Amino acid sequence: MIKCLVIATIIASIVFLVIDVIWLSFATKSFYRPLIGNLLSDQPVMWAAALFYILYVFGMALVVIQPCVDSGNLYKTMYTGFIFGLVAYGTYNLTNMAVLKGWSPTVTFVDMFWGGSLTAVSATTGLYLAKKIVHI
Repeated sequence: MIKCLVIATIIASIVFLVIDVIWLSFATKSFYRPLIGNLLSDQPVMWAAALFYILYVFGMALVVIQPCVDSGNLYKTMYTGFIFGLVAYGTYNLTNMAVLKGWSPTVTFVDMFWGGSLTAVSATTGLYLAKKIVHI
């Protein structure tokens, strides 16, 4: 089962990163800048972004993927992934909304839904493909 967990986590992290980079490439200019542009840096702090992805994938592996490896229930993976992403992205966005002047409620709710959806798709895809590879 460890092999399946490791493979699922690697696949999920790749899916997560690729889809998120694509989203951010388009959404930064057309969505985030118009709504919270005065709060955005000109360039992201890459070490902080990398650390976020590492910590997030670690959390996704332990909280979402690992409990679902044994059951093989992809619906549980999708549901748990959505909740994990919603809570994680919600923590960030709702805290920003509580303490930053000019933080957009639209950004808050779209980003929370994005985090939940992205995590659900990434974790579920990772586990599904890992089970095919490991033949479980």
